[in-house]
Order: sequence, then C-alpha cells, then structure tokens
Amino acid sequence: MTASPALAAYLALSGVAGPAVRMWLARRARRGREDPLRMGERLGIPGRARPAGRLAWLHGASVGEAVSMLPLIAALRAEAPGLNILATTGTVTGAARMAADLPPGAVHQFAPVDTCTAVRRFLGHWRPDLAVRVESEIWPRTLVETARAGVPLALVNARLSVGSARGWARVPGMARGLFALFDRIVTQDAETVDRLVTLGVAPDRVREGANLKSAVPVPAAEPDALAAARAALSGRPVWLAASTHPGEEAVAAEVQAGLSGPLLILAPRHPGRGAEVAATLAAAGLSVARRSAGEVPGSRTDVWLADTLGEMGLWYRLAAVAFVGGSLVARGGHTPFEPAALGPAILHGPQVANFAPAYAALDAAGGAEEVSDASSLGAAVARLLQDAPARAAMADAAARVRSATSPDLCALARELCALMPGGR
Repeated sequence: MTASPALAAYLALSGVAGPAVRMWLARRARRGREDPLRMGERLGIPGRARPAGRLAWLHGASVGEAVSMLPLIAALRAEAPGLNILATTGTVTGAARMAADLPPGAVHQFAPVDTCTAVRRFLGHWRPDLAVRVESEIWPRTLVETARAGVPLALVNARLSVGSARGWARVPGMARGLFALFDRIVTQDAETVDRLVTLGVAPDRVREGANLKSAVPVPAAEPDALAAARAALSGRPVWLAASTHPGEEAVAAEVQAGLSGPLLILAPRHPGRGAEVAATLAAAGLSVARRSAGEVPGSRTDVWLADTLGEMGLWYRLAAVAFVGGSLVARGGHTPFEPAALGPAILHGPQVANFAPAYAALDAAGGAEEVSDASSLGAAVARLLQDAPARAAMADAAARVRSATSPDLCALARELCALMPGGR
C-alpha cells in the first residue's frame, strides 16, 4: 500500500512515540483510567499464552462496544466450533465487563496502543486468523500492521456521523487507504454506507446491517434485590433518569421538584459521580437515598440515587417511565434497546446521534417520545405516569421495533468466518 502524505506522517510519528505514550499511560493510570497491573498489555506485551488453533480477534473501545460483541462472539463460535476468541478493549470498565461475561474459549486483553512496537508485539504473539473492529475504532498503525501481517480485516456495526465523514474528507487519501484495508464493512445504517462510498470505499465491500446492540441480552436483575425494592416502594409510582451526564441531573431534579408523589430513580452514567450528583439534588431541595450507601427510599424520599454499577436491569424493571440520558447534552444518547426490552415508556432528548436510526424508528412507531428541556420532560413524565394505557401502547411499540431491528447474527458470523483462510 502506498501511504498518503497524511498517513505517512502518522505512521512516522507512531514509530517514535513510545516514550511519550508511556508517560501518557502513566498519567492515565494515576487517574484510575488504566490498570497498573496490566500495563504491559497496552504496550503489546501479552498477559497470557496464545491458545492453540485458530483465533479471531474482536476489538471494541469500551463497555458499550464490548457488550455488543458478546452475541457476535457466541454466533462465531456456533458457526466455527473450536474457534478461539481474543476480545480487546481500551478501558478498565470494558475489561471488567469482559471479565464477567466472556464465555469459555474467549479471553480478554487490553488493546495495544497505536505505536509500531506495541502493535507488532501484539500481532507477533497472538497471530490472529481474523481481526474484527467494532463501530469506529480506526487506528491507523494497528490497521496497517494487521493488514501487512496478512490478517483479514472486518469492520462491523460501523457508524460514521456527518461530522466524522467531514473530518475524513479533509484527508481523502488517508481515508481511502485505511478503509481499503477492510475486506468487509457492515454498517448500522444506510447513511453510513453512503458516506463510506463517498470516501472511496468499494461498494462491493460494504453493506448495511443492523445495530449489534439491539441483540444484546437484556440486563438482569437479582430477584431478591428486585423484590426488596418493590416492597420498599409500596406501589409508589416511579420514573427513571438513566445514564445521565452533567447538566441532565439538574434537569431531572427540576422535574422531580415539580411533581407530587412519584419517586425519581436517578442512575448517572458514571456512578463515581455519586457525591457530586447527590449535592446537585440536595441543592434543589430534594431528599436523597444513596444506593451505594445501602440506603432504601422511604415514603418521603424524593430521589433514589442509583450510584452503583451493574444494576440497570433493576432500575428499568422498577420504572413506569424512563428518560434515557446523554440526549439533552452533547453525548449522542445511550441505548434505547434496554428499556425497549424491559417495558417502561421511553423519553429522550434531541441529541441521539449514536443511535439515530433506532430512535427515529421508535419515535415514528410511537415507541418513544422526544423532549427538549425540563418543561417538556416534566409534562411527559406527569402525563405518562397517570396514563397506564398510553404507557402500555408505547412499550408494545418499542418491543416491536426492537425485534424488527435485530441483526441476523448467524449470517454475519458466516460472512466473517468466510474471510479466514480456509473459511469456517
């Protein structure tokens, strides 16, 4: 491959960036964003032996992408029994989720940083027979070295926003060169297909698929915890603000202050912000019970602050109405597929670029409703809490949309396995 000037410059920098990258990793470790005990993996030093036999390498950036890989991993192993799976992520939260949920025959490692030495070490040890990138993990050095090693490359669940496409268009030669390294690209939506073709991707190498996140099993709820929570609520109406970010907690607090009777369960996207969020709620004059402290809401509690990890299945099962966060602020929104599977009426803000096709389908079918601020959110919550038939109709519509948009994992697994030497 003849590199464009932009790609050549990047590859040259990645060849000498080792010392600077080590300093960057050390800073991240001090902030809790890297695992100090597994730092070698980020430098391409393996944390375990390669298993014998064929191996497929799947990579996703963090928790959301990691979770979306799980159904695909199961489909790949069903299609090619005995296939070993190496799953990589770039975050400690993604690693924790993989440690909990990867099936037998699959192992997790941290992804190597995008330097020449780290990537070559990684590839030299693991020797994958197939490399699958999830969503938008386009790291130039990793892609170039993987292709040079003769490893088939696929990009699945691909999503390219208008802004990202505009950015790639500023370096057209680099874009063409990198995307040409993929033997197969399967996108979330038709718009991404069009944007990739415009950037120079061969039409016969890209096709529209569906969002892998719609195939993720619904989050579980521990039965005893669910029963105890329902007993504590004593039939009190509940609405949920899920996966919220700074700015959205203040909106939820304003809404809750204007309601009479219901309990708000507020689950921040990052539970480590619990103290900060509790202070915001207290400043709004609301009484708060913190889940992380083992506190249970009483009849006069305004907010149950769900500042714990791994309990979203519990909160969605308790709520009659759920606002999905990251959508009133510039975060692109979070998955609607979990609430669509678990029954609350779904509300969301306008900023849902991460799941735009899903939210558009839900809104069109009456399975979700867009709100824009505290006033519209409060009006929607109050109306839906009082209208059980409307909530049921929204839940039914959402479940139908979720079912209709689920990907054909068996077909995708066959397509990917066919890329390996010798096929499946």
